[in-house]
Amino acid sequence: MTDFTLSVTVEAPYDATLTRVRELLADAGFGVLTEIDVEATLQAKLGVEVAPQRILGACRPQLAHRALQVDQRVATMLPCNVVIAADGDLRTRVEVFDPAVMTSFSDADELAEVATDARERLTGMITSLTEDVEEADAARA
Repeated sequence: MTDFTLSVTVEAPYDATLTRVRELLADAGFGVLTEIDVEATLQAKLGVEVAPQRILGACRPQLAHRALQVDQRVATMLPCNVVIAADGDLRTRVEVFDPAVMTSFSDADELAEVATDARERLTGMITSLTEDVEEADAARA
């Protein structure tokens, strides 16, 4: 499997996209457990400048619990990382670890069900983000 992320690049500023991704994750039933400001971390630790980028550790506790009951090793893939990265001033890339990857490590049917549920929710979040940008573009036209 070479694709292990779900991704989209939207024509929207980074800060607005970060805010909207947080809202859409909550709408999909995910909470943000961790947050890494990659830009600030690399500046502080290495003195290098990079474009704004955040890694949100998103979790839907019900799904995490079910997955962990099937196979404790799934913990190494939790929480689900959601990356929001500036791509210039008015473009932002959003990438999400694809929960379907979990099924490549186990053939348990229940794990596949959990992965499918999580994937559908996260794909819905990406679709909503894309639709938001399209609606904003249409309103400006």
